Amino acid sequence: MAARSLATRQPNERLASLIQEAGCSNAGLARRVNMCGAEQGMDLRYDKTSVARWLRGQQPRGSVPNLIAEALGRKLGRPVTVDEIGMADGRSLATNIGLQFAPTPAATVDVVTELWRSDVNRRDFLLNSSVAVAALVAPSRDWLITEPDAAVSRVGGPRVGASDVEAVRATTEMLSVLDHRFGAGHIRPVVVHYLGSVVSGLLGGTYTDEVGRALFAAVSRLTELAGYMAVDTGQPGLAQRYYIQALRLAQAAGDRPYGGYVLAAGMSHLAGSLGNPREITQLARAAQEGSKSARTGTGATATTMAMFHAAEARGHAQLGDVRACESSLARAETAMEQSRPDEDPVWIAHFDRAYLADEFAHCYRDLDRPRQAEEAARAALEGHAETRVRRRAVDTLLLATAHLQQNRLDEACAVAGDALHLVTRLHSARGEEYLRDFQRRLAPYGAEPAARDFMDAVRASRDGDDEEVIPA
Repeated sequence: MAARSLATRQPNERLASLIQEAGCSNAGLARRVNMCGAEQGMDLRYDKTSVARWLRGQQPRGSVPNLIAEALGRKLGRPVTVDEIGMADGRSLATNIGLQFAPTPAATVDVVTELWRSDVNRRDFLLNSSVAVAALVAPSRDWLITEPDAAVSRVGGPRVGASDVEAVRATTEMLSVLDHRFGAGHIRPVVVHYLGSVVSGLLGGTYTDEVGRALFAAVSRLTELAGYMAVDTGQPGLAQRYYIQALRLAQAAGDRPYGGYVLAAGMSHLAGSLGNPREITQLARAAQEGSKSARTGTGATATTMAMFHAAEARGHAQLGDVRACESSLARAETAMEQSRPDEDPVWIAHFDRAYLADEFAHCYRDLDRPRQAEEAARAALEGHAETRVRRRAVDTLLLATAHLQQNRLDEACAVAGDALHLVTRLHSARGEEYLRDFQRRLAPYGAEPAARDFMDAVRASRDGDDEEVIPA
């Protein structure tokens, strides 16, 4: 795309206003844009003269407008779109799809349906997108301070009723079970097409306020699942967009506890996988503080709070803060002791003592406390059903890592071999991520027979064509 011609160029007042708000000089902005570009492998040489040209109305080529928006967003501590900087030209505006916490339910419907449509059509800008760092925590702030939506009823297409909402819920349950068993690589295309066709039609229909809130709640859950599946297929930038929209849909539903769940179970774990432990704790705390509904007065259940505290503990563990981690784990354990499963919403039903033990195992691994990590990993594996194949693979690798941290090489490789049997039958980027982590930890032992045998098994699994399936 060429820069705008001199004949059509107008001073870019939006950009000037944002630069002033950010307290950034022209040279400072140029440096920040160059740094954002370097993170994406681009060798940019912008300077204060370049910024002056942008302020006079020139629009740079390619993806540079997005880098300008990202640079200003980092300085301001909130997401900034290319529309805000006065450089929306269609494609560059589209690259920000899903990163905004929309102001109204109607705008939310527009944003989320466009996100699904772009995903279904496999738009390159979306599938190859990186995580917008400024949008990791900012949506939680918007969620915390946004007033409840007064009404979500709509008059438009075909009438939507309770049975339609129940169909979305039932479909979500079925897809979630399949995801746990086979990994997201097999299931995610089905989820995206269902969202982009059936669900988008429902959101664009006619419904009462009561049905609308139930619909937004159901769609929020399925959108969060699609976000998790994006993580599990190695697309964190796409996952971020789904999580932000799931959070906004939960807001429209008036479901504060589920909004907290999106922050703690989805976005905080995404932050952790990207090496942002402080953001993990911030998102988990936002979930704890904001989970009480201003509209209904209903707070999160004890089980949900246990998950929120466990999520915070993960952040402290990655930061190496033993005291804060143990404090959060203690609060999680206390909350779990007060759990009453019959009072829990369906979306937290999976978080049982096995899942809590899994969280403990992660924390102890990161704190280099292998004996405690081993105990927690064993407890998790004892509690997980055989159908939780991905979770069993993860916890088996946590157990193998605990053995390795205790220099029990033969046991570590034997247990990792069991995990390999599970990972190779999943289509899961997360499973592969944990396997690679174990291989990195095993590298110093590369000359040992047990380590060599395991690495040979990994290579053989990549070359083989074993079609054995895991029984349900």
